Amino acid sequence: MTGPRPNDIFASRIAPLKRERLAVLVIDAQNWVMDEKKHQPRPEFYADAKSFVIPNIARLIAHGRRHGVEIIYTVMENLTEDGRDRGLDYKLSNFFIARGSRDARVIDALAPGRDELVISKTSSSLFNSTNFEYVIRNIGIDTIAVTGFLTDQCIDHTIRDGADRGFHMISVSDACASDTRMRHQAALNAFKGYCRNETTATLIAAMEKEFSAA
Repeated sequence: MTGPRPNDIFASRIAPLKRERLAVLVIDAQNWVMDEKKHQPRPEFYADAKSFVIPNIARLIAHGRRHGVEIIYTVMENLTEDGRDRGLDYKLSNFFIARGSRDARVIDALAPGRDELVISKTSSSLFNSTNFEYVIRNIGIDTIAVTGFLTDQCIDHTIRDGADRGFHMISVSDACASDTRMRHQAALNAFKGYCRNETTATLIAAMEKEFSAA
């Protein structure tokens, strides 16, 4: 008895997209991140975030909603008033985003819908400090398109962790940014082997093609 060899089954990271198994993940697109007064100068980040990254995320959200794709947000946010629950890295980095504060809210341009998940986290990878994996497995999601901030920190960690946990990860190169364009590009090059690599336009085109054919 013969059958397909394992290498034939898993020949490519580009598999057909299924709307009920796909999530668009928006990482840390929140007021604290976009507040230029709270951070060291990073002109390239704010220029790119405002000019094309946030608009591209908005396009992906709109297309996802139209097709019934799950939209999930993460925000950095303390679970306790004094932040004692934060991961060590957040404590050492002095990341303190008060629970329920304006800083912890998703920016208005990407505001969550009525029944969309917003998950608070206190580590770079939401797999490490939240019930994200449990929730998406319950929903039936196995493919995650990752957008948001920062490319070489939370996005990098999430893509690698998701790949190791058996999820099909998608990097959307022009729907994320880092402090500098050099850091952004270096991160994309570093984790590209863990994921399917797309742009906003190519991912939307794939969604339109495959969802309309279903």
